[in-house]
Amino acid sequence: MSKSLKRVRAALEAAEITTEIRETGNARTAEDAAAAVGCALNQIVKSIIFQARDGDALALFLTAGGNQVDPDAATALFGKPLARADADTVRRKTGFAIGGVAPVGHLSPPRCFLDPALMGFPLVWAAAGTPRHVFAIAPDRLHSLTGARIADFVKVG
Repeated sequence: MSKSLKRVRAALEAAEITTEIRETGNARTAEDAAAAVGCALNQIVKSIIFQARDGDALALFLTAGGNQVDPDAATALFGKPLARADADTVRRKTGFAIGGVAPVGHLSPPRCFLDPALMGFPLVWAAAGTPRHVFAIAPDRLHSLTGARIADFVKVG
């Protein structure tokens, strides 16, 4: 078991969340993950990492699988200019590779924001630390576990 998968499992266990971590074969995209677990695209939690342009601070945007983060809305929520973090920064700061960034188990937990579209489902599926593993969680539990602020930050249209 990879270190990143172990960190996610430990974070879930510490929060007393019992869930199956499912191996999907390949869940690098939201479409792949939805097909692998048999759910709607918007039940997939995409973990998108942005970095402050003036430093190392990270922001994690948990968005429904069919949505995209609006960089201007993300910047407004964070309070300073943001840009998408590069793969090396994501791995170094979170401990996860792009495609496997989990909402929990980060080496340095970032400020977190949650797409309200995720709250309309009984269960959502999030990466479990690798591009091949996902776990199911009720959106309200995900919200409380991550301490995320529920906010509108997706592109419209």
